[in-house]
Amino acid sequence: MALLKVENLSRRYGAVVAVDGVNLSVEPGTIHSVIGPNGAGKTTLFRVITGEVRPSAGRVLFEDREISSLPSHKMPHLGIARSFQRTTIFPNLTVYENVWAASYARTVPGLFSLFRRGRDTSQVEERIEHTLAELDLNDKRTSKARELSHAEQRALEVAMALASAPSLLLMDEPAAGLSGDATRRIMTTIRQLGGRYTILLIE
Repeated sequence: MALLKVENLSRRYGAVVAVDGVNLSVEPGTIHSVIGPNGAGKTTLFRVITGEVRPSAGRVLFEDREISSLPSHKMPHLGIARSFQRTTIFPNLTVYENVWAASYARTVPGLFSLFRRGRDTSQVEERIEHTLAELDLNDKRTSKARELSHAEQRALEVAMALASAPSLLLMDEPAAGLSGDATRRIMTTIRQLGGRYTILLIE
C-alpha cells in the first residue's frame, strides 16, 4: 500500500493554474523527487499536500486516509514532516535545543506534555543523539543556530524534521543556496536516509 497518494490534484489561483491534475504514489522507504523549473508549481504541490492550502480539485491520501481538508498543524501528528526552501530554525537556541523542541512536534498536546505528564524522555533523548550524529552535528550541539554556516543550518533543519520520527519527510529544495561541496554532502546524507525514511523532495 502506498504511504502517500495524490490523485488528480489541482490548485488554481483565479485564472492561474499552479498545479494541474497531478498524480503520484509514494511507497514506504523510498525516495522520490519532483523536478521542474522555478514557477512550475512544485512548492504549491507541497503546500497542498501539507494542508497549507486547499486543493481546487483532487485529493491527497496518507496511509489510505484522505487528508485533503486537514489543516497544516495537524500534519506532524500524523507523521508528516517538512523542511522548507528557506531555512526555518530557532536562531537563538542551541543546535540541541532546536532538535529537542522539534522532537515533540508529533506529540499531543506537544512540547508541554513533557511537563504535564512527566513523560519519560529517555527515548526522545536517544533519538536526538542519533539524529545529531546522523547529520554530523554533534560537535555543534552547544552552538547557537545563528552561529552555524548556511550548510550547517540546512543540516539542522533536516535534523529537526527527523527528530519527530516522521513516517514521511517532505523536503523543499534541500540544497538551495549551498555550494557544490555542501550540495554533494547533503544529497549523500539524503541517499543514506533512504530505506529508513520515506522522502519526497523538490529539486
